[in-house]
Amino acid sequence: MDSWLIYFLGFTAQLLFSGRMILQWFLSEKSKKIITPIFFWHLSLFASFLLFVYGYLRDDFAIMMGQTLTYFIYIRNLQLQGEWYRFPKIFRLFLWIFPLLIVIYGFNNDQYDAAKLFRNDAIPFWLLILGSLGQVIFTLRFIYQWVYSERKKVSSLPLGFWLLSLLGSAIIIIYAVIRRDPVLLAGHGIGLIMYIRNIYIQKNEVKG
Repeated sequence: MDSWLIYFLGFTAQLLFSGRMILQWFLSEKSKKIITPIFFWHLSLFASFLLFVYGYLRDDFAIMMGQTLTYFIYIRNLQLQGEWYRFPKIFRLFLWIFPLLIVIYGFNNDQYDAAKLFRNDAIPFWLLILGSLGQVIFTLRFIYQWVYSERKKVSSLPLGFWLLSLLGSAIIIIYAVIRRDPVLLAGHGIGLIMYIRNIYIQKNEVKG
């Protein structure tokens, strides 16, 4: 496949991830309280699917593994909002098994070398740890959101989600500055503003 098309998939996924946050932020500003619209999870799942495909086409197992956990959390949130079962049954089955099929296919064709995920001469070990820490915290925000929503039996974005988003994003921005990565810097720089604003809105909502 042409490299421009592969990169197009990756940037499309990132735009969808950013778009979901911007739209959520806009609706929350308008309502003066934190809103968790259904399209947030639709866009999340679609973007995660595209990024998974991008990781596969780029032979980047790290990207695929990074998306796998949140991919299924997005599905669970659609279930909690009663949207999941509106999809055709065959489509739901495909979405469930797609990541597993791709991973199995990749390993059976020797496309992935797990050792390469932890060895990169261009990145000092301490910087690799810093970047990984930021990504772990950034992923934990959705695990926290999932556990919180399961307890409340409703899909929502609690204060802890935004605090973890802010912390994880701040660490990734430091990593991006040191690595001189404009894609990470732009994406998380915009996100940082939205996370701070959502924290402010939610605190005012609690006070009210």
